[in-house]
Amino acid sequence: ESFAMKTVFSFGGNGRAALGLQDQPPGPGYHIPDRGLRKIHKAASGGNAAKVQQILLLGINDLNDRDHTNRSALHLACVHGYVNMVKLLVDQKCQVNLCDEENRTALMKVQYDEVECARFLLEHGADPNIMDNEGNTALHYATLMENLPMAEKLLLHKADIEAKNKVHINFFFFFFYKVFDVLNIYIYSKSFLIYMYMYIYMYIGTYI
Repeated sequence: ESFAMKTVFSFGGNGRAALGLQDQPPGPGYHIPDRGLRKIHKAASGGNAAKVQQILLLGINDLNDRDHTNRSALHLACVHGYVNMVKLLVDQKCQVNLCDEENRTALMKVQYDEVECARFLLEHGADPNIMDNEGNTALHYATLMENLPMAEKLLLHKADIEAKNKVHINFFFFFFYKVFDVLNIYIYSKSFLIYMYMYIYMYIGTYI
């Protein structure tokens, strides 16, 4: 294996090189201090649906107001995995494709085990092909994190499997590198089964 391949596919360090990231971790997550948060953001971060409804009713904040890093209440609800909060905000007609300061949508911030959040967003107009500042889509993150249920939902809603980020990595690079890596080391492991499932699902259309 070449030095370039080892560098590009540096899955040590949480895969930051493959996503074009430097100091921040890939995938969901925010450091959320109170500084710069409006009342609706604090309520959404705490999962307080009644408080959010009260804030909207009284006109204290708007549904799509941003905090100091351009995050909406929907971003914060998704990163905490609050499905009911996500549904409330979407039912109130929030903008589902707003981007934060890194150009990441709420869909990109859905927690790994909260696929219901992603499903609801996708069914209400969330765009799976929006790219962040490094050119990554939601599918890049789902694939790197081996989140098969999330990848399935994205593919069913026409996620672009050929989209490349700024270091020229797309789904196929992740897929084939991981398959070869697994064949060399963990041929009967969970990772191998996950990626074989994804291959069958994409190219043959068969569910295991």
